[in-house]
Amino acid sequence: MSATVIAEWNIGDLVTLQKVHPCGSYEWKVYRIGADIGIKCTVCDRRLFMERSTLKKRTKKFYQVGESQA
Repeated sequence: MSATVIAEWNIGDLVTLQKVHPCGSYEWKVYRIGADIGIKCTVCDRRLFMERSTLKKRTKKFYQVGESQA
């Protein structure tokens, strides 16, 4: 698993954000794709939606582990 440039979001991909979540985690998992991207904290399971552009700006690392939906 290596960090890559964000080409396309897929369900199951892991994202490391720049700011820490109050639970202490930096890692989030993509669980929904649409106009906004749904992400879930890997520690406390908190879910939230972010616009694609906002998520791209706040992403520190991106791990493409989800399956392509082609």
